[in-house]
Amino acid sequence: MENNTFINKAEAAGIKAFDLIDFKPTTEVISFDLKQLLFMEMIVKEKEFRAALSLIDFSMYTNKAVAVYCSVDAIIPPWVYMVIADKLYPHAQLFTFSDETSLNLELWKYNILTADISDFKDHKVVVRARTDIHPELYMAATTLLKPVVKSLMYGEIGMPKVIFKQ
Repeated sequence: MENNTFINKAEAAGIKAFDLIDFKPTTEVISFDLKQLLFMEMIVKEKEFRAALSLIDFSMYTNKAVAVYCSVDAIIPPWVYMVIADKLYPHAQLFTFSDETSLNLELWKYNILTADISDFKDHKVVVRARTDIHPELYMAATTLLKPVVKSLMYGEIGMPKVIFKQ
């Protein structure tokens, strides 16, 4: 008599998956281009700058992460960033001098580095392979997991690439 019991070898190996997509930020990231506030899109003239700034409804930035940047080559005095920060402060969840892509990556990295990983302590862990994940996030995951896991792998549970074993 033949035994047709199916054995899940991945489950039997005791490997836990760590999926970086689970840490993707939920905060909407939007940009704020200083170009719109510059005189002739080239220089800061304080009177015109403040007048243009007063026309902006900053409530549209409520609970959002704002990437402040300038899309033209202009010399921006540091006080301008302070004025922008003052206007964004009551509304935005977060704001920084950055582009949208970099800010989103920083938020994602922060979510990874501050994650509760107590469930992964002393386990074999595989960080799932995904083509749409920035390499910096894999580095952040390694930084987070290395001190606490028994072994760290990359790929899928059934066919992982071993990164290190203790």
